[in-house]
Amino acid sequence: MTPPHPRHRRALAIPAGMAVAASLALLPGVPASAAEAAPTLSADATSSTSMSYVVNVRPGHGLPAHVKRAIAEAGGTVVTSYDRIGVVVVHSSNPDFARQVRKVRGVQSAGATRTAPLPSAATTDTGAPKVLSGKEIAAAEAAEGQDPLQGLQWDLPAIKADKAHEKSLGSEKVTVAVIDTGVDDTHPDIAPNFDRDASVNCVSGKPDTTDGAWRPGAAESPHGTHVAGEIAAAKNGVGMTGVAPGVKVSGIKVSNPDGFFYTEAVVCGFMWAAEHGVDVTNNSYYTDPWYFNCKNDPDQKALVEAVTRASRYAEKKGAVNVAAAGNENYDLSSDEITDPSSPNDTTPGDRVVDPSECLDIPTQLPGVVTVAATGAKGLKSSFSNHGLGVVDIAAPGGDSTAYQKPEPPATSGLILGTLPGGKWGYMAGTSMASPHVAGVAALIKSTHPHASPAMVKALLYAQADATACTKPYDIDGDGKVDAVCEGSKNRNGFYGWGTADALDAVTR
Repeated sequence: MTPPHPRHRRALAIPAGMAVAASLALLPGVPASAAEAAPTLSADATSSTSMSYVVNVRPGHGLPAHVKRAIAEAGGTVVTSYDRIGVVVVHSSNPDFARQVRKVRGVQSAGATRTAPLPSAATTDTGAPKVLSGKEIAAAEAAEGQDPLQGLQWDLPAIKADKAHEKSLGSEKVTVAVIDTGVDDTHPDIAPNFDRDASVNCVSGKPDTTDGAWRPGAAESPHGTHVAGEIAAAKNGVGMTGVAPGVKVSGIKVSNPDGFFYTEAVVCGFMWAAEHGVDVTNNSYYTDPWYFNCKNDPDQKALVEAVTRASRYAEKKGAVNVAAAGNENYDLSSDEITDPSSPNDTTPGDRVVDPSECLDIPTQLPGVVTVAATGAKGLKSSFSNHGLGVVDIAAPGGDSTAYQKPEPPATSGLILGTLPGGKWGYMAGTSMASPHVAGVAALIKSTHPHASPAMVKALLYAQADATACTKPYDIDGDGKVDAVCEGSKNRNGFYGWGTADALDAVTR
């Protein structure tokens, strides 16, 4: 199943007829202190024929002078160079730029990061979300000691986060970076835990540290703000509670006004996290414009190489990288997948790919924690991608209430999160599962402050609650198998090593 807007992991992939579950529900809260639109970066306001490229050279030695000259001779302008990993971001109007530069001694790979020219500064309105009434908010029930909306968060007890909070809320010395569409740090549930020093706008591929540049514009997606609240919404008597409400959260904005997550921005995001003391990164997206990047294509090969270098560098510097598995109900361990959505910035067309050779990045990169989604009954979400040996762990990402209905007082099978302008609302997807795991990883890091990323991941998997395959998996009850789970109870294609466990994270 393909979501209506396949460029990133924010749309629900729920069958037709479930449109009510596919809409975003808002909870009006305190009066909105709406985040102002972040300043537009001049790098995106280039000529209509200019394209963006990554050029990969030997790491750690800077950009060789002869390569720099060759880039200029091929009509390229260097935007920035990440010398530690050997990734150079270049703009050029020469349609033959990549082919010319690949021939230069010292260039290991080079490729266009998109198939459409760099966009203008124009933004697009993604449509108005559905707002819940004040009556529905007033009906929310919370137990003593809980934040007002916590009763709606069936996902917290699903990973024992409510019990974990009785032991620890996490350490303020731990920061989770939300590499996403931007974070509204003025939100009352995010402001107490926001790490401004670790926040930035990376949309152009080069860090923009202007104050507030990490915030989403008024017409941009609330996705990153929702994710941030799932991770670290403060336990402060307001709204909801995050999985790790005592840790810090930062916003690294990598999606442009049209909602695309391009390679140069993603590389910048990982590098910024690496250099600013981030302990965990959450990545609820795929790198546009290719859902799967095939290594036998010279452009796509260069994109895989660039993001791989950046994510590995972030891990080397101490960050655990967590990513969403995707929302198309694909088996990522199968021999072939038909991808109808690439390239999504021009004209997509069906292509058959081998997911072991054509990678969803950063989801399938080495070292990245790949997260599948579960619903309110603990079953794989109807939309969640899966695959033995690909999925590492599972966590609540929501599902249609018609498929997996939560126990009262929760009323929605989707996931509650924060939204820009001091609001709260529901979303669903592996985009929502990934921040649950990022939050648990932050709790593990809080409990074991000297643990390396490898140790945090080892504990994350060892502490996960083993979850057996769902067989047969007929989530809509129509008598037809909707997905096949392979593997044992201790490790399988639906749930990986199991369902994340927040209580073990703070007690073991």
